[in-house]
Amino acid sequence: MLDDAVQAVLTAYPTIHSAFRRRQVRDPASGRRLSAHQAGILDHLDPDAPITVGELARRLRVTPATASLQLNQITRLRLVVRERDTVDARRVQLRLTDAGAQVRRLRSLLDPDRVRQALVRLAPPEQEMVAAGLRLLARGAGELREDLQESKRTSRTTRRGPRR
Repeated sequence: MLDDAVQAVLTAYPTIHSAFRRRQVRDPASGRRLSAHQAGILDHLDPDAPITVGELARRLRVTPATASLQLNQITRLRLVVRERDTVDARRVQLRLTDAGAQVRRLRSLLDPDRVRQALVRLAPPEQEMVAAGLRLLARGAGELREDLQESKRTSRTTRRGPRR
């Protein structure tokens, strides 16, 4: 029974992901499209805690030059601001603007319209079954994540030894 459920998730997920993934993100203010990569950059930035271009590049696993090319477009859209570091003027700090934070909040891995289009093809009881099943799977995934975090904390404490 459990193996059947595992197989069902493994079989269904690629189809679901392919059908529902968001292909593009739009800046609500300008209506301009952002590539998935550009929108993903926003996930690494914060309005209050700026980071350097080098740190962003490390997070994205690209060169600083490659990161800068992507930043040019989203800076022109006023989603990100570049500022000189107050301590070291050679360094450039990146900060998410209010507009960038709004785009990041609106961004979703799945396109709600495509999900709606698929669900409308199902009868209302089936729609509820889909929602209930996904809620249950998400609950299990959340508990799994909590278990993994606890396991990491425990292993760090064990490696360091007891605190004195």
